[in-house]
Order: sequence, then structure tokens, then C-alpha cells
Amino acid sequence: MAVSTERLAQDLRDFGLEFEEDEAVCEKMVELCLMHRMKDDELARELIAYTTNKREARITLELLNVFEHDLANRRTSTAKRGGGHAGPRDITSIQELIEEEAEVEDLLDSYTSSSKSSQKRIITTPETPRSKRIVSTRSPHLLFSPTSFSPSATPSQKYSSRSSRGEVVTSFGSAQGMSWSGKGGEGNVSLSVLGCPESLTGTYKSMFQKLVDIREVLICKIEDLGYELKEVYNIEAFAPVLEPAQVVVMEGTNTTGKKLIATKIYQGVPLPFHQSAEEDTEQRMVVVASGPYTTSDSITYDPMMDLIAVVNRDRPDVCILFGPFLDAKHQQVENCQLTSPFEDVFKHCLRTIIEGTRSSGSHLVFVPSLRDVHHDLVYPQPPFSCYELPKEDKQRVLFVSDPCTLSINGVVFGLTSTDLLFHMGSEEICSSSGGPDRFSRILKHILTQRSYYPLYPPMEEMAIDYENFFTYAQLPVTPDILVVPSELRYFVKDILGCICMNPGRLTKGQVGGTFGRLYMRKQNPGQEGRKSPCVAAQVVKI
Repeated sequence: MAVSTERLAQDLRDFGLEFEEDEAVCEKMVELCLMHRMKDDELARELIAYTTNKREARITLELLNVFEHDLANRRTSTAKRGGGHAGPRDITSIQELIEEEAEVEDLLDSYTSSSKSSQKRIITTPETPRSKRIVSTRSPHLLFSPTSFSPSATPSQKYSSRSSRGEVVTSFGSAQGMSWSGKGGEGNVSLSVLGCPESLTGTYKSMFQKLVDIREVLICKIEDLGYELKEVYNIEAFAPVLEPAQVVVMEGTNTTGKKLIATKIYQGVPLPFHQSAEEDTEQRMVVVASGPYTTSDSITYDPMMDLIAVVNRDRPDVCILFGPFLDAKHQQVENCQLTSPFEDVFKHCLRTIIEGTRSSGSHLVFVPSLRDVHHDLVYPQPPFSCYELPKEDKQRVLFVSDPCTLSINGVVFGLTSTDLLFHMGSEEICSSSGGPDRFSRILKHILTQRSYYPLYPPMEEMAIDYENFFTYAQLPVTPDILVVPSELRYFVKDILGCICMNPGRLTKGQVGGTFGRLYMRKQNPGQEGRKSPCVAAQVVKI
């Protein structure tokens, strides 16, 4: 028998229930009847019982999504208790059996006292996939379905109750009173990757290096930097010595052959800035954000949804997104609580971001992270390659490596998702007498050592392939803007003419974090010399 939405609506009204007379709500109720093989009067009875227990007087699309989730859990639990299974099970079935008891308890809680049920009413993220016909014209929230890969997709209480959203925490340049909005990629927005000598575009074989090969790479790096120092400071000759991290030239005496007494130190010099032939004097807006994109106590990705809303509202010309997108340190990943493969969850996130920002027209740049649990755990890290872009998005979406040197209309960005500040800060030894602050010193090391990771030996979590490191992780030029996301405090600084930004993380544990935004415009050099293309920059709370 065909499902009648009119008859269903009348049954609900007879019991004093109101519902949104919206096409999506009606289609959802019809979908529930068809998927669960229920008649319209059976669905009406289920909804009446459910809303009575939940003490809800109005049926909305969000309520129907939560209702379907609970209904599916109840039927799954009943089927498991009612029938046996003698054959072999796959890993998903085994995981479901392990979590059966927890699911039953959650289901019982939703139908018990009002004190417990009132805590569950805050769920606002839709829990079930939508048909493509509906998704294509609706909110990005309808694209995302956390319950498709996690049995416990409850929004974070602390994140939902934050009060300082949108607050500007630090500024640079003429940012005061400025209206932050872009053109959504309209006009001529050119994105190109600069290499040294070439850029990393695909995967490569790793874990095959020999110690002698590592030594050769490090010696070559020392000799290259030493030659530059020799030319700049007019040094006649020097003897290279292999030491960790910073490469310098020291002048001194060695009277005993065992001890060098230094009298002068020549530090490195940065590379020149890129001279672009592109003539683009229009002001462009760029948004930068770094994962994790969901809080540590939830897998609903609410912060990611809020960032999508910011992109759709402000329509930046370019949005640069750093991993991790599915964080290897997330508690549900570490405890193996996800019911879908990591790669599928990652594709789910990317699809939501790409399709959810399609209306804004903004260009998207994705930078991987060593904490992306599904991706290659090697540095330099190749671009994401597992997601096939829709035809309409191929011109506006770019997958790059970590690290990457990116030109946006001739303005050069240095991008890396590796926490350089934390790694180098933990190894640095410095006297604090009147010198620059720690962040400025580290950033100066990066620029003068001409490398995206000048630390040796690296941190234990870094799996560096040194042959490819020498090819793909060196600075080809000094970038106009260097973005270095870190767990450490956010900032925007001018270091040797390069604007360096730490936008922070989009989430910090169970609470919301920050993201960055900046205006850039190429400026012709005047009598005072080169002018930075970064007009203004801010770090903002999500």
C-alpha cells in the first residue's frame, strides 16, 4: 500500500503533535516507511511513543534523524539477540558484537527518565545519509553522517557551550575595522606549486635508505649552506663538521687539536624573495585552518561544520586546510571504535568540505599531516590521492604535499603541517639575555637554514626519507608568507620580511580553537624597497 503523508500528518495532529510542513520532513517520513517496511499508521504510532518519551511537541528533520538512529539500534539489537550466527564474522560484525551492550544501554537511556533524556536532546547533527537529490540543494550538515562510521556520535558539550566564538585574538597590519570578505575565487586566481628543483606530486618508495645515503645528504646540505656563507662573508676557506641542526661558520683557534675556541660566528642568510611576472593588484582574502577538525571527545566534526559556515559566509578567494582530518591521536581512533575504514571516514570529511563550500566558489588547498591516520607516514609527505574529485570541483581544489611552496597569483606561501615550532623549541638552547623571543628565533632558523625541517636528528615521530627530503623539503625561495600550524600559542610575526603565521589548531582537546585569515595584495617596490604583500592578518576563534 502506498504511503500517504496526508494520512500520516492527520494521525500526528490527532495526538497534538506539530511538524514542519517542509518537503524534506515529508520525504524523510516517507523514506522511513519504505526503508523500515512500515505503514503510515505504524510510523505514526512509533513517532507518538518516541516524542512522548522525549517530551517533544514538534517533529523536525533533526528529530526524525535521531529517531531513525534509535530505531535502527533497537532493531539491530533485537535481531542480534533473536538469532545466532554460526559462520565466520568480518571485523565489522565482531566490532558490533563487542559494542552491543553499550548500544543497548544507550537505547534504554533514551526511553527512560526525563532527566537523562533531556541530556540527549542537544544532538543537532543529522545522523543518517540523505539521498543525492536532497543533499545537492541543502545545508552541508546533510552531507555528513557521523553514525555511518561511529556508534557513539554525540556532540561535545564543552564545544557547544563556548562563548567566545568569532573573537579576534591577535592581529597584524591594518586589520582594525576591516571588513573580512573575499570574492569567492571570482576573477583570475592562479595556484601553482614551486619546486626545488621540482615539487612532490605522488607517492614514492620509502624505508630503503642507508646510513651512508643519509650522511651524503647532510654533507651536501652543509656544503651548500657553507658555500653561501663563504660568498656572503668573504671567508677564504672552512672545514665542514657534521653537527645537529643549525649550520654556521665559526672563526676561532684550535691550539691543541682537540678544542675549538670560537671568536666569531657567521650565521646563515635567507634566500631572495620570488620575483613573479604576474601582475595582479587586486586584494585577495585567504583563510588558513589546521586540524584536528573535531574535538577529542566527539566524532561529529562540529568545528569543521562551523568552518564551512565561515567559508560560505566570507567567501575567501583561497582556503588552505592543513591536516589531520582524521587524527591518529583521537580517542575513538586509538581505541578502534570506528566501524568504517579510516580512508572511508577521510573521504566522508573531504566530500563534506568540498561539496559544502561549492556555493562559495572558494579555491581549496589540502595539505596532509603525519597525524592523518590513513595517509603515508613519511616525510616529505605526498599529496592525498585517494579522493576522486567531481568534474565541477577539479578547477578549484588542489592537493599538495607536506611541505609545499605555493604561489597564489605570484604571492608565495610556505606551507607545512609539521609542528616545527614544538620540535625545534624542545631542542633549542639559548641565552635569554635581551635577545628575540623564542618563536622569532626558531622562525629565523627556518628561513636562514633554507629548509622546512632543519632539525637533525629529527623527533622520534618523524620518519624522514632523506633522499626525498633533500629534493622536496628545501625552501626554493624565501616565502612572502610562511604558515606553520602548531600546538603552541598562535601569532603573526614579520621575520626578515616574511610574514609568519601560526593559526593554531581548529580544536584544542575538548574545546574550540582558532583559524587564521589574511588579506594579500602584490605591491610594486618603491623607494624604500620591497613591500610585503600581506596587507593584514588575524587569528580568530572558531
